[in-house]
Amino acid sequence: MAEHIVIVEDDEDIAALVAFNLEREGWNCTLVHNGAEGWETIRTQLPDCVILDMMLPGMSGIQIFTEMKSYEFTRNIPTLFLTARAQMEDKLECLSLGADDYITKPFSSKELKLRVRNLLHRANVGVARLIIQQGPICVDKVNQNVSLDGEPLELTTAEFKILAYLMERPGKVQNRYDLQQTLLGYSDTTQTRALDTHIKRLRQKLGAYADYIATERGVGYYFSAQPVKPE
Repeated sequence: MAEHIVIVEDDEDIAALVAFNLEREGWNCTLVHNGAEGWETIRTQLPDCVILDMMLPGMSGIQIFTEMKSYEFTRNIPTLFLTARAQMEDKLECLSLGADDYITKPFSSKELKLRVRNLLHRANVGVARLIIQQGPICVDKVNQNVSLDGEPLELTTAEFKILAYLMERPGKVQNRYDLQQTLLGYSDTTQTRALDTHIKRLRQKLGAYADYIATERGVGYYFSAQPVKPE
């Protein structure tokens, strides 16, 4: 499967040029020209790499990156800043926040492709730890796939995030308010019903294995290492 790259760049000509060069390498690109829309695209599509401009309408590149670092499922996405801000202070700010790379405009297409390839390679070195297997359930965080007893299981993005997050921490109770904020982006405690609804639907899809998603009454949810086995 070709890697997916999200390009958040308000200059449509530059965005198109970047996409043209990267797609020639076989990668799939999604172009977004607004910062707020860029963050929404990143958090819902979970791409393999992100290319960010610093100065964007709606939400700056720094704000987007800060949000990415705040959530479990986006904090490790390789991110390259591609910007006209050539001052050393700007570069140091991005790198100090955890950005993987920084290129200034105008840029060399060959250099851009090489740097993106290196980012993707480094990210793929750790692919093995992104395959989570617990009992009959296997989660592939790289390709966003889930299988149950070897058969594909169709989940929504929210259900996938919840399942993978709990499976990475078997037996450890996760506070429901922390779950809704970390995985769903809801900070309002009155919206916990949304999390409960996702959990309910996830259990329905797990069918006979629904007990793997256990409840700690009054606290939250956890992945049970020793669920009730289906008959």
